[in-house]
Amino acid sequence: MEVAVTLPGRDAEGWVLGADSGGSGLRVALARAGASGVPGRRGEVAVAEPVRTGEGGLDPGHLLELLLPAARTLLAEAGAQGVVAVCVGAAGMATLGGRLRAELPKALADALGARHVALAADAVTGYAGALGERPGAVVAGGTGMIALGCDLRAWRRSDGWGHLLGDCGGGAWVGRAGLEAALRAHDGREGGSAALLARAEAVFGPPSGLPGRVYPRADRPAVLASFAPEVAACARGLAGRPADPVAAGILREAAREIARTAAAACPDAAGTELALTGGLFKLGEPLLAPLRRELAERLPRTQSVPAAGEPLDGALLVAARLAAGALRLPTDPALLTVSFGPGDPSPAL
Repeated sequence: MEVAVTLPGRDAEGWVLGADSGGSGLRVALARAGASGVPGRRGEVAVAEPVRTGEGGLDPGHLLELLLPAARTLLAEAGAQGVVAVCVGAAGMATLGGRLRAELPKALADALGARHVALAADAVTGYAGALGERPGAVVAGGTGMIALGCDLRAWRRSDGWGHLLGDCGGGAWVGRAGLEAALRAHDGREGGSAALLARAEAVFGPPSGLPGRVYPRADRPAVLASFAPEVAACARGLAGRPADPVAAGILREAAREIARTAAAACPDAAGTELALTGGLFKLGEPLLAPLRRELAERLPRTQSVPAAGEPLDGALLVAARLAAGALRLPTDPALLTVSFGPGDPSPAL
């Protein structure tokens, strides 16, 4: 791997880098740190390829292959030499991030000159983007599904176990359920949906070829999640047709699963703030309407608030707060780890 050594200077003191790695790809952003630890967005690069997962978990070499060219592009556009802090938020960090935690801090310090490196679960950067550094809970829904509660002393996690063992109600879960209903209709089994079958054929081709298009893929969760918008479209009703009851039922069940996940992470205390973040919630009212009902029933004393920002905003915030020596979010061996260069003081954690 090519290593770029950062020369000391004002630019290296003032820039921070944030990365958001998910099931559908990687996004990288550069910002001025800001004296108060509140970043201002400078630029962003998106890479439409997810980080590979192997026997040892998330692949740090592949993540660097995707991240470093994007980072260098942003630094060149800004006329900057390097960054003072980096935060990488990654789906799977909590359970599959052992190699990332072992290898990335030094690699990022060597390549970008970063004195502070934070590695976080994407739910943590989702939390930081949605609520900043105040207590509450966040449900992060994208390809996967996880909820985090935080009192600024410790994290309380629910789900996020991946598409084979959990992530219930997430994008891959919804897409898989939709494709199952399509194949039921193809077979003539009970519980099938002709509308979903038609959309599956339009997206993936003949149903008989669907296993071959899904099972061998390294990005299988993203492939499954790509069908979730089709489920939502069928639930709304396509081309003037009535809403498909099977698709609507899938999204109602997804809402129940999401609410269960939220309830496990969020104490039902009066005034506790709860925010939703992530691309899953762009599916719209077919999911959001039943989810509002489920949350009101299970967490009647919480206060639903709009997310102030997205996970990439949260990654930049964590990096900027580290640069200012003022990060308030608690560290955790699986969810949020922070590395410091020689001689650099640790912020108050």
